[in-house]
Amino acid sequence: MRPSGRQLNEMRSVSIDVNVTKHAEGSCLIKMGDTHVICTATLEDRVPPFIKGSGLGWVTAEYGMLPRSTSSRMRREAASGKQGGRTVEIQRLIGRALRAGVDRVALGERQITIDCDVIQADGGTRCAAITGGWVALRLAVNKLMKAGLVTSDPLVDPVAAISCGIYAGQAVMDLDYPEDSEAGVDGNFIMTGSGRLIEVQMSAEGSTFTRDQMNALMDLASDGVAQLNALQLQACE
Repeated sequence: MRPSGRQLNEMRSVSIDVNVTKHAEGSCLIKMGDTHVICTATLEDRVPPFIKGSGLGWVTAEYGMLPRSTSSRMRREAASGKQGGRTVEIQRLIGRALRAGVDRVALGERQITIDCDVIQADGGTRCAAITGGWVALRLAVNKLMKAGLVTSDPLVDPVAAISCGIYAGQAVMDLDYPEDSEAGVDGNFIMTGSGRLIEVQMSAEGSTFTRDQMNALMDLASDGVAQLNALQLQACE
């Protein structure tokens, strides 16, 4: 039995509310159970120096957790003068995950920055950030298209992510914190709407796993991402 009472292949309740901020070109609040993340997209008519003049666009991301997003107060990273290694790793993951679904030629020489701010954490924050980040990106690109600034849709495929793992010897979908903290195997699966893999982060936590267990987690992840894709597209209608 899972601590939440969910079935092995049951995701937490998911909601995506769009246009939650006034100024961003695209924004949403994604809730996956008790994990809540605000995602905003900012359009800029510039690109990083290393692709300037190439005609290619760029999508990048920043990620952070608010001090009381967790059970005890976290110190703001700005107060220490630098980002932690986990933060840097996650925002790089978000950026390259979202770029995998973008035709950078069609986007043109402009940058879209996705900001993901965790306001409440209960496991799976990076997966929620990627899933909500794509919604914010979609809304921002819709504005580009409506204004006639791009001639074809730069977003070739939705991108979403979900965590799956081995908990109490069983493959389970969408780990919350109680499961994540005790899982023998934990994995994050980032995929496109067409079912293609972008990245898999999977490791044993004091245990090992078999090829059959890995395949079971992949199957769960495919089903979970398909559900998230449907919710993403519905939110952007």
